[in-house]
Amino acid sequence: MDKKANKYKLKLELLELLRPDDKVYEPIELEFGNHDNIFEIIKRMKKRNRFKTEQDSIEFAIGLKLFSEVMLKNKDNPLFEDFRPAFRELMKKIKSS
Repeated sequence: MDKKANKYKLKLELLELLRPDDKVYEPIELEFGNHDNIFEIIKRMKKRNRFKTEQDSIEFAIGLKLFSEVMLKNKDNPLFEDFRPAFRELMKKIKSS
């Protein structure tokens, strides 16, 4: 893990199945780094009240930070080529208010 990153641990656990015949998976726990303080970002997103619920703000902040860090680490990956300009605009919009 990068020395210039904050270290986090995330656990994803299935709590309830939508369809009872779906496969049950073991929880996934992962450690990852991010150059930002994700807790501060969550706090700011909740304060900005952009979504219908506080839970939506939290999910958005976590998802965005996980996604953006992977995109940064893989900046030459052609998968992100078309998306990168739109992502920059999204980040400007998020930071502007």
